[in-house]
Amino acid sequence: MANQFRAFMFKGLRCCYIMVNAIKGLFISCDIPMAQFIISMNASLPASQKFIIYVLDNTHLFVQPHVTEMIRSAMSEFRDQNSYEKPA
Repeated sequence: MANQFRAFMFKGLRCCYIMVNAIKGLFISCDIPMAQFIISMNASLPASQKFIIYVLDNTHLFVQPHVTEMIRSAMSEFRDQNSYEKPA
């Protein structure tokens, strides 16, 4: 059965070589407001410092790995500025 499957899979297949480009990065999964914050942070930088490689959808981003700490600290500041503390 396995040999029949292989023969079927390769029937009419031509040899071809495909170049694959791989990019090392960091996958970020977050809610929509946080993703928009990261996108706006990226947009405020000059072109040579932009770090978003690809916006996958509203909640998933692929970024350069060296910006991990910068994103974490900016997210922490963003959360602190936008959190409500009940007055005493």
